[in-house]
Amino acid sequence: MKLFLQLAQAIDRLTRVFGYVAAALVMLACVVSAGNAMSRYLFSISSNAWLEVQWHMFAGIVMLGAAWTLRQNEHVRVDVFYGRLGPRTKAWVDLLGLLVFLMPAMVLLLEMSWPYFVNSWISQETQNPAGGLKVWPARLMLPVGFGLVTLQGISEIIKRIAYLRGDIEMDTHYERPLQ
Repeated sequence: MKLFLQLAQAIDRLTRVFGYVAAALVMLACVVSAGNAMSRYLFSISSNAWLEVQWHMFAGIVMLGAAWTLRQNEHVRVDVFYGRLGPRTKAWVDLLGLLVFLMPAMVLLLEMSWPYFVNSWISQETQNPAGGLKVWPARLMLPVGFGLVTLQGISEIIKRIAYLRGDIEMDTHYERPLQ
């Protein structure tokens, strides 16, 4: 189990790096958006390429940040009873959810998104009409993001099993979002 926990820690570190990249992209997207708006309103200068750059960054924000969100236990849940469960029961619910729902979905999405990216790369597809930026960098975020969530799912499975075996302590606290 020690080797598996080391693997989980390595995945967590990788996820943290991409989480920081996603956070930096949020700031960069804000700067690009504000700069584009200021240049348009102050100097009547604008380019649709700046709008395209923003959706490229948004793809990175969402897809690179998803694994970090899972790692931080901040992902969306359908919480009807989960908040009232005990720590071990929560770990079992999480483990079953990861195995039955998350992992099959991520593998399927990864398998579906890879050709979508490859076709865009091979054809050197551009966004028409304006801007003309290549589309493949944004499409690359799909398989990369799904791959990162798959890896983080493996890490979470390892940690839940280790917790249930009594090998590690784990914070199972979950705060239901305010409605």
